Amino acid sequence: MDHIAVLALYDRDMREGAQPDGPGARIERAGRVVRQVASAEGWNGVVWSDLDEASADAAIAEQIAHYSGLDREFEWKLYGHDLPVDLGKRLRTAGFAPEPEETLMIGEVADLTLDGDPPEGVRFLPVTDRAGVDLVADVHEKAFGTDSSRLRHQLLARLTDDPDTVVAVVALAGDTPVSAARMELVPGTRFAGLWGGGTVEAWRGRGIYRALVAHRARAAVSRGYRYLQVDASSQSRPILERLGFQPLTTTTPYVYVP
Repeated sequence: MDHIAVLALYDRDMREGAQPDGPGARIERAGRVVRQVASAEGWNGVVWSDLDEASADAAIAEQIAHYSGLDREFEWKLYGHDLPVDLGKRLRTAGFAPEPEETLMIGEVADLTLDGDPPEGVRFLPVTDRAGVDLVADVHEKAFGTDSSRLRHQLLARLTDDPDTVVAVVALAGDTPVSAARMELVPGTRFAGLWGGGTVEAWRGRGIYRALVAHRARAAVSRGYRYLQVDASSQSRPILERLGFQPLTTTTPYVYVP
């Protein structure tokens, strides 16, 4: 993989040329910043910027004013190669709080290991309706210890209004949901994103996460996508590397609460 070329393609298609991530959201291009504006239940934030030392502070202040006027908490999604080099420090000075750093990993589907199957006694159930979304939300809360109301709203909205842009699956041990994940498809690009892969603690270490990655990768291949993208935690990065994913840069969410 040509890392520089793929990262440039990712920046162009997925960030500068971003598309709304669900019904009711819109992409706005404000000077040298690309941002998404959604309802309070959706994701609000900056996905791309082209700033320098002279323009950064004013652009940051403008985004704060814009989202504060909407009474929206928002995220500035900062990548390791974004400029200026001290943009993270400038965001902290302006009142943003950084969340844990993740690694942007890309896998070319033709080069990935896609033979992972769920362990014995575990089956994968496609998520297509509210009942399935409830199962995904239940797993999300148990696996990550966070509220799943935003995920519930966004996933149900996409399945209802734009089902061709999302693939969601829950892993069941008998009738008990033990893991879940989704894949977001971006029409007109070569990238599909893997999101929300989580397994409840008692079922970790059995190969379910790996099998869910392989399951979604096969779905991406069948739909003609060339690359899979993951914002990987330190826990998932080693698994993804064994499957053939490669790190390109880091990404850190900076969150601002009005």
